Amino acid sequence: MVEMLWLNGALVPAGEAAISVADRGFTLGDGLFETLRLQGGAAQDVPAHFARLAEGAALLRLPVPFDAAGMAEILARTAAANGLAEGGLRLTLTRGAAPRGLLPPAAPEATVLATAFAASPVAGVRAIIARSIARDETSPLSRVKTLNYLPNILARLEARDAGAEEAILLNHAGRVAGATIGNILVRSGALWLTPPVSDGALPGIRRAKLLAAGLVRQAPISPEMLQNATAICVCNVLAVRPVIALEGTTLPAMALGEV
Repeated sequence: MVEMLWLNGALVPAGEAAISVADRGFTLGDGLFETLRLQGGAAQDVPAHFARLAEGAALLRLPVPFDAAGMAEILARTAAANGLAEGGLRLTLTRGAAPRGLLPPAAPEATVLATAFAASPVAGVRAIIARSIARDETSPLSRVKTLNYLPNILARLEARDAGAEEAILLNHAGRVAGATIGNILVRSGALWLTPPVSDGALPGIRRAKLLAAGLVRQAPISPEMLQNATAICVCNVLAVRPVIALEGTTLPAMALGEV
């Protein structure tokens, strides 16, 4: 089956899609993205994802050319065009093509891209604590999903070099902020804890649902707490993955309630 994607108002075969080489998402990372879970043929939690996208767009002064209902329609058509009922969807929004320079044009024409992908098996991961880079909890960009993932990439490269699959990032104050692909959940005693947004944690969609369900509490997490944890998980909208080893120390793959 030919992969289909949504690009600027139309479904097109992936092999025929074209984005300008002057697109600021490509040249400057000037844009945002959201990854959503696809379940039963429907994108999950679209209003929450749209709200986070809109918050990020307001921060970047980036126009959003659709509302929550329009976002749901784009995603539904993309999933259907690819014959997918389970898996994930990604929506990318950039400021579009523009001349050279940092300042954006006064009236940008946004690029909107949506893709669908099949579900991947959920497996435990070995993790390290990243030491090559820290997450900047003081930056407003830590609270939105921009196209610049270089800190996460550097941390993941460090993990790979150490024979691990995931890296846990600390913030500039030395506290735990999150993982390269999601939020961190730490089992301490009888409680599951997750870092607060003020410590650099991304306000994840699944994280918010776990907090609302009372399955997780917010609390600052030190590296010592992390290393003494009885269990650790990495969560995003696609999965909750157990950390089965932290810097060589084996951990139990303890389950967490599904939301």
